[in-house]
Amino acid sequence: MAREHFLILGAGLMGRLLAVTLARAGHRVEITDAAPDATAGGAARVAAAMLAPLAESAVTEPNVVAMGRYALPRWRTLCTTLEATVFFQQNGTLILWHRQDAREAVRFEALLRATAARVPGLPTPQALDATTLAEAEPSVAGRFAQGLLLPEEGQLDNRALLDALLRTLQTLGVAPRWNTPLTLSQAQDWQRDHPGAWVLDCRGLGARDEWPAGGPVAGPLRGVRGEVVRLYAPDVTLQRPTRLLHPRYPIYIAPKPDHLFVIGATEIESDDLSPASVRSTLELLSAAYAVHPGFAEGRVLELCTQCRPTLPDNLPAVVERAPRVLQINGLYRHGFLIAPAVHDAVLEYTDGGTTALAQRLGLAFVRRATDAPAPLSAATA
Repeated sequence: MAREHFLILGAGLMGRLLAVTLARAGHRVEITDAAPDATAGGAARVAAAMLAPLAESAVTEPNVVAMGRYALPRWRTLCTTLEATVFFQQNGTLILWHRQDAREAVRFEALLRATAARVPGLPTPQALDATTLAEAEPSVAGRFAQGLLLPEEGQLDNRALLDALLRTLQTLGVAPRWNTPLTLSQAQDWQRDHPGAWVLDCRGLGARDEWPAGGPVAGPLRGVRGEVVRLYAPDVTLQRPTRLLHPRYPIYIAPKPDHLFVIGATEIESDDLSPASVRSTLELLSAAYAVHPGFAEGRVLELCTQCRPTLPDNLPAVVERAPRVLQINGLYRHGFLIAPAVHDAVLEYTDGGTTALAQRLGLAFVRRATDAPAPLSAATA
């Protein structure tokens, strides 16, 4: 394979994933980011990193579910190739609800079963009564009469992954340039000085002013705010990501190693990056306590807020803005769920100029065979 030169804008999840794979393949890689250092806030650093395609099918499209299903085994492979151990679990997702929310549970289960019938390879939800629920998750025994288990779904430790990707880049001789906010125009100036090089724009909301204004995946690129609590709760022993259904604030609880829990729910149409509100915090903590009383003695480590880059249809897209210039954006709340699928589709194109995987998974991929963009159909898998 010919050695090529890549400039990657954005050292978040997608930028780091692509940089590691390309550098390991022998390509020359440069990566820049506007953040002051590797520990600065970003959507990937705040996320819960749940890999739950069937659970997410209640709020997203079948093509995102298909990308998530494709990504699960890819995550296992990707994590094992890094320079540091990354917590990866594939123990299913537990869905719980209180008796007064039984109607919401019926609606939710119907959505899941409809998606499972449309997307090949998805496991069927398993209904749990009080006895089987206690066997599957002993820590909630006696507090819930029913539940659902979504087999094979998973999660990983997002911050450990980001750190492991960075350490792997360092081993491969790639040093991200922090505090370097390049625009796409500046990157194309660099490209003109490096004939034949690629530019991969993975800046998320940093690319808002340069996202295409026309075409099949036109902007505006916007931010959708999320708020999460990170807790240390040694008295809680949940074995898998757990979601509590509620008509107004359904929450998720993602247990990480060493009794660390990431709890979230809120999704607000706003670019606001101010601290979490009192109302959101109370709702998150109250709902978590309703799942397990051990959270009452937990310790709040962080209240985090961040905005996810989102396109009008809430779906991801790749656009070849100019020859060998790809814009990768719109991963919304599904960044960790679908990142390996987007990663593989981008590399299929940079390596061979084809988009078969993108079309199979329904990833919108607009490419320029000539100087004029020509959209490809995105068939739902």
